[in-house]
Amino acid sequence: MRRRALLAAAPALLAAPALGQPAPWPNRPVRFINPFTAGSAVDVVTRLVATDMQDRLGSPVLVENRTGASGNIGTEAVARAPADGTTLLVGSPGTMGINPFLFRTLPYDAVRDFVGVSHAVSFPQVMVVSPQSPIRSLADLVAAAKARPGALNYASSGNGTTSHLAFELIRAATGIEIVHVPFRGGTPAIQAVMQNEVQVALEGIPSLPGFLSAGQLRPIAVTSRERSPKLPDVPAVSELVPGFDASAWVIYFAPAGTPAPLVERLSAEIATSLNRPGVRDRLLDQGATVVGADPAATAAFHRAELEKWQRAVQLSGARVE
Repeated sequence: MRRRALLAAAPALLAAPALGQPAPWPNRPVRFINPFTAGSAVDVVTRLVATDMQDRLGSPVLVENRTGASGNIGTEAVARAPADGTTLLVGSPGTMGINPFLFRTLPYDAVRDFVGVSHAVSFPQVMVVSPQSPIRSLADLVAAAKARPGALNYASSGNGTTSHLAFELIRAATGIEIVHVPFRGGTPAIQAVMQNEVQVALEGIPSLPGFLSAGQLRPIAVTSRERSPKLPDVPAVSELVPGFDASAWVIYFAPAGTPAPLVERLSAEIATSLNRPGVRDRLLDQGATVVGADPAATAAFHRAELEKWQRAVQLSGARVE
């Protein structure tokens, strides 16, 4: 009986990686599914990582943009994909922090259907005003808004977007009354500030270098917990509101049920690529803060982000039926 049991177990023992050895790399192409369009900041990050992984590992690593329904189509596709390490979601606050509370129904569960692989990078958002504005700091904005409650406007890239909800968190933390003006995208929101149609806006740092270097916008605060190395002279919101952090981020997720050793291997390879000098330097130039967290730290970070964005959605009153 004992001999038969050992023989039966032999294939499983042979198939398992040796103790302390990394899990085998998938023998089929690995795909990063980005639920938004090519060319965005999260897309640029992922293509840098994918290219480096492919070059190092000698195995295809692809980026596929599967767009639609505010990112829900591509996100659902990963939730339903085989849990074999060949399909990863390019997660961002919209799909994996905000949509679970913004939409009345979703075709996926942001916690139950996924396992966090790597919190790859974070991006601060930047609060900007017109160069002609008398507002030169967040403290100035707060003072002006309190002096004339409801008289000032802020622009966002749309209802329920990261820029909208991050500003709602700032509004609540500072106790100001300021009117939200949603636009169809970040570029129209920025243009509205430049044309003095609205007083202030939030936008992701990768979208702004050209406007800032040309003197078309004045940055007055960043939403990351610390100042951004890309804008070292611009204070963080946390310098006025202790502990504040409303950065955008890229987290890579695998379908729930993906074996833990494979998740660890994927996470380690992503972290290796993020920290390769050629990749890291380009990410820093984009304004990204490189993190490369392991799965346990990624899961903890994601849980905290879900709580934060749930509160932001509640503050905003935004809802999609």
